[in-house]
Amino acid sequence: MIVSTTNTIEGRRIVDYRGVVTGEAILGANIFRDFFAGIRDIVGGRSGAYEKSLREAREIALREMQEEALRLGGNAVIGIDLDYENITAGSGSMLMVSASGTAVVVE
Repeated sequence: MIVSTTNTIEGRRIVDYRGVVTGEAILGANIFRDFFAGIRDIVGGRSGAYEKSLREAREIALREMQEEALRLGGNAVIGIDLDYENITAGSGSMLMVSASGTAVVVE
């Protein structure tokens, strides 16, 4: 399936619009990972644990969005928008990634 942040796909003609599709992923962040990520943030460097969680959540959200497009009969998704949010509740936090776009049929 072709997925694009643009509203057109070069060299392909959109023949039908199937509707808005979305995918979401919410992953809990481990308290120990949070602690060590905080230390790394203080001393500098990248937080590999958060980067891995972010990548995993993005992949899940995009996959869910593509599955919804397939159910609607689309073979591409255009105008994709990715949103990232860190949700804090009590002493824990969760990472939320949402993907949305328009399912289309291209030839």
